[in-house]
Amino acid sequence: MAAQNNAPLPDGLEIGGYRIVKKIASGGFSIVYLAYDGDGNAVAIKEYLPSALALRAPGELAPAIAKANLPVFRIGLKCFFEEGRALARIVHPNVVRVLNFFRANDTVYMVMAYESGHSLQEYAARLVAKGSRAGEPFIRQVFNGVCGGLREVHANKLLHLDLKPANIYLRTDGSPMLLDFGAARQTIHTDAPTLAPMYTPGFAAPELYAKGSALGPWTDIYSIGAAMFACMAGAPPQPADQRRAADATIDRIAKLEGAYTPGLVAMVKACLALDPLARPQSVFAVQKVLQAGLPAVDAAPSAAPEEVAPASGWRGLVERIGFGRGRA
Repeated sequence: MAAQNNAPLPDGLEIGGYRIVKKIASGGFSIVYLAYDGDGNAVAIKEYLPSALALRAPGELAPAIAKANLPVFRIGLKCFFEEGRALARIVHPNVVRVLNFFRANDTVYMVMAYESGHSLQEYAARLVAKGSRAGEPFIRQVFNGVCGGLREVHANKLLHLDLKPANIYLRTDGSPMLLDFGAARQTIHTDAPTLAPMYTPGFAAPELYAKGSALGPWTDIYSIGAAMFACMAGAPPQPADQRRAADATIDRIAKLEGAYTPGLVAMVKACLALDPLARPQSVFAVQKVLQAGLPAVDAAPSAAPEEVAPASGWRGLVERIGFGRGRA
């Protein structure tokens, strides 16, 4: 992944009505800070700052941008701003809440509700280290919530396009929340997006590898299957472009059959179909299968204390934070 070599904003800086506390995460496209609003509420602020296009030295606030990089920087800035505006319309318990977005220092900032917890990737990695895997009730409840949030995203004519365990956040009560919607700048009805989508191998649908391929809810559905598979198998599926040449994923899915019910395994297999038409055509269809195995009273899943470290906030949460993704 691309490194963020820019200097972060200084601790204690007042900007846009918020006070920066500290940097909590960074990636090639942005830096995320813990901050407080005027009422003392904690928020997370994501600053658009692509390190390949802009350079900010220590002690500076505005980045220096080479003239040759300005057109691309401005396109990305517009996408980032529009992403914040689109996500601010979404109010759902399983989607990160965008509270505000503003311009300052020749760039754009997105303000999000701050939540304590850990990523699903962190949770799954701890299980793997113990020689274990996520249980079926946990899988069904977490991804039922993920599907609920994603349905709201799709209803707003947005796609996520980078859904993976690192972008699924588990609050301290175990309820999931979708994060890092950089790819959501791609709308369902966009025929020719300004910027090509980036993706994470293993979790990206095959159509993301082919320029001009139609993207839609079925693209995110592939990623739901890949994320569930990663939690069940302990590792991501084979990258989609490699599967076209020699598909080892089907055999790996078959090995899950003894540990999980046939209905869940069949649904994961369907989501991971290389042919988009062979996948479930709506997130609701996936959610119905997940809910069929849930108890009548759908309680939020709780992570076992012995399996999960104390809540760490957003530190280390996102592999790439920004409006786009690079190959992992």
